[in-house]
Amino acid sequence: MGGACGYGNVYSQGYGTNNVALSSALFNDGLSCGACFQIMCVNDRQWCLPGSIVVTATNFCPPNPALPSDKGGWCNPPLRHFDLSQPAFLRIALELFLLLIEGTKIINFHEMPSHNVGILVNLQAFDLQSYFVPKQQITNKPQINKQQVAPQKYALFFSNLFACLDIEILVANYFSNIFLFLFSRVPCVRRGGIRFQMNGHPYFNLVLITNVGGAGDVHAVAIKGSRTGWQQMKQNWGQNWQSNTYLIGQSLSFKVTTSDGRTVVSNDVVPANWSFGQTFTGSQFR
Repeated sequence: MGGACGYGNVYSQGYGTNNVALSSALFNDGLSCGACFQIMCVNDRQWCLPGSIVVTATNFCPPNPALPSDKGGWCNPPLRHFDLSQPAFLRIALELFLLLIEGTKIINFHEMPSHNVGILVNLQAFDLQSYFVPKQQITNKPQINKQQVAPQKYALFFSNLFACLDIEILVANYFSNIFLFLFSRVPCVRRGGIRFQMNGHPYFNLVLITNVGGAGDVHAVAIKGSRTGWQQMKQNWGQNWQSNTYLIGQSLSFKVTTSDGRTVVSNDVVPANWSFGQTFTGSQFR
């Protein structure tokens, strides 16, 4: 919810839980917002689920310069990291999934003919310190002492991290690897047209652009009032685009250009009696 793309409520915007926060190497200062990625788990037949998911970039995963890239600084440049929502993660890895506490090794990113290889590390937002136990003490259902030692190289499987008040350790083993995931850019399939949310004030028009199909990530926007010509808008932050022209009382048209160079024009999509806070639906990429 919220986040660096400016989408606000990702459910009402239609992105749901199939979303991802991108590291600096992928986020591109917000220009990658709206891009769609297909991700699949590939390196472990025991824990990976078949198939893949398609997620939309809706947020930024900030770097942590206080931590090394292979121990906690997963989003540090130049790593291409995906921070998935938990429901999305659980669609490509077993519901009882592997959590490596420490000792993981980052696999260097390299290009492949049609895919990219990257690292996906989940659950950093959860505070599981009180549930860590030494490997030699793990049994099927141990009595967890919250004062036990600090985390070491342990792997725990949890039945449901949404229900942290009733965590049950089912089995534990140590592995020297972490999940390896393939990802590739794919077209975004959207219902309805591109949406334009009008924000700001008379001399500062801030337009949030959402529900973009095709490449999904908007790289250029132009606006035209019924009494003006086409004017390029400037990216303010995320997918919020600004114009400082006085446009009150004019019907508005938009040209939206995505990263693949394609452009869609929505003529007179905003009526002359528009007001700030309203959202209007225009044309869509096919």
